[in-house]
Amino acid sequence: MFKSITNLIYHIAILVLSATIALSLPYTGKLIADNYLTYWTLIESEKAFLISVEIAVAVLLIMLFNYLVSNWKNRKFSRMARNDMGLVLAAHPKSFRMKKRLKKFKEQQGMEKDVMLIGSTGFNTFVSPESDLHHIIQNCRGAKIMLLNPFGEGACLRTKSIPDPEITLEHFREQITKSVDFLKGLKILQKDITLKLYEETPLFKLTVLGDYVFMKYYHAGLNVQEMPEYIFKHSSNHGSMFHPLYQFFLSRWRDSTIPEYDFESDELVYRDNSGNEIKRAKLDSFTTNPACCGNC
Repeated sequence: MFKSITNLIYHIAILVLSATIALSLPYTGKLIADNYLTYWTLIESEKAFLISVEIAVAVLLIMLFNYLVSNWKNRKFSRMARNDMGLVLAAHPKSFRMKKRLKKFKEQQGMEKDVMLIGSTGFNTFVSPESDLHHIIQNCRGAKIMLLNPFGEGACLRTKSIPDPEITLEHFREQITKSVDFLKGLKILQKDITLKLYEETPLFKLTVLGDYVFMKYYHAGLNVQEMPEYIFKHSSNHGSMFHPLYQFFLSRWRDSTIPEYDFESDELVYRDNSGNEIKRAKLDSFTTNPACCGNC
């Protein structure tokens, strides 16, 4: 409704401005015709004024052509990004308006649909009430979620790479525990939630909602919340980045070395390539590199 009202006001303003210009043209033309000769007799002998006007016109023309060329190049790159790569938007976290717009867009795409997610702790992604996916996860049709194993080497290395003193391994583990408890509560409500815990250092934060993939990069030394988020749309173009990012999620999800978390027994369930269970382990009993986690 707000968008419709805004468009209506915009079109009314354009109509009023056009009518004003059209009605003023006869008076403007008459004024110029009546005073043109008078003004010209005053300035035709002023060489300094004429040279100044020529310089000003030349500068304006240069600026105009530079703007047109720059705008043409930007539009060309925009078409390449949208048509060839499938890039819809690059959202920067510093803009509060963009954050609000992005959250609303995610809710439009994810409500009552399947959600696929790869993250680190998940707390700022779907546990916190202010997070983008908080309501989506609670109202989705089903969710496949991959988070860091809090006792794995990846969590240890990730916390070491961030210079913020408040982000420690204990802090990381606490956030992951809250995410697991949040999902466990949804599982009790008969939500179709599947959680897997991987041990490698996180590379991408991926969220698949309908025909869109939302991607952030886990840059060493930076909190992922400070990184821009890129949105790619599914299309028939094979060059779209939607396809490799979607396949990346599927390859990670199908990796038999990544265990599934059993919400009832709080155990990690390891399966073979056929999906048959081969062993179980307590969450804190498997760490890839105990020495690393002991030094964190």
